[in-house]
Amino acid sequence: MQKIIKIGSYKISNTQPLVFMAGTCVIESEKHYLDTAKKLKTILAKTKHPFILKASFDKANRTSVSAYRGPGLAKGLAILQKAKKQLGLPVIVDVHEPWQAEEAAQVADILQIPAFLCRQTDLVLACADTGRAINVKKGQFLPPGAMEQVIKKIESRGNKNILLTERGASFGYGDLVVDMRSLEIMKQFGYPVIFDATHSVQKPGSLGSATGGNRLMAPVLAKAATALGIAGVFFEAHPDPDHALSDGPNSLDLKLTAQMVSQLCKIDDVVKKFK
Repeated sequence: MQKIIKIGSYKISNTQPLVFMAGTCVIESEKHYLDTAKKLKTILAKTKHPFILKASFDKANRTSVSAYRGPGLAKGLAILQKAKKQLGLPVIVDVHEPWQAEEAAQVADILQIPAFLCRQTDLVLACADTGRAINVKKGQFLPPGAMEQVIKKIESRGNKNILLTERGASFGYGDLVVDMRSLEIMKQFGYPVIFDATHSVQKPGSLGSATGGNRLMAPVLAKAATALGIAGVFFEAHPDPDHALSDGPNSLDLKLTAQMVSQLCKIDDVVKKFK
């Protein structure tokens, strides 16, 4: 039985039309974020598929101490609130510490737990207690079956608005690999499964003081994942990825974004037999 998670007017499920979660890796400035979000909305509106705007007010997991992290909680949430009002889109935002959950939930429609933190019980429970939908990224170090225990933590608080995201597994040093079996295994839990196309092509720490990646492989993996019949695809997009302040090497430019989402919608229609 595949559960349906409702976010506003959207229905998210492995059997429903593919949902897209997209945005810049981090909020670089209010103007940059809003301008990019508007462009993404225009691109994704052509697909007629649900679009949830992603954002980060703080990238706590940085390679270097000097790396840009974001505007911070208060300023970041204010920008997100403005984006929601102007664009009429639901928002997903990541949180890194338990105390951030309640504040972020005042703006975000979905709280996201980063992969490295998916086993942090206090963080998971704090997010669950807000009553918001929770998107948990599977840790690079976890087998997909282990996500059942994360699900039980959230359910223990009476919250069954859960999404699970695959974002690759550690493959030696400085690389990731995606085992597509992971998507099928997590689908067996009944909750919507999301594929993180751009984080899956990261090369952690490969640039010395920053994480590298291969953005051209993101659409390739996303097409394979979509062919399995999943709930959605998560990705980072930027108008000028080579000058992005975070995760530029694996972020899609807007042209590649348009190409990818068009292809994914066609695959999704075939797999789920939509007319």
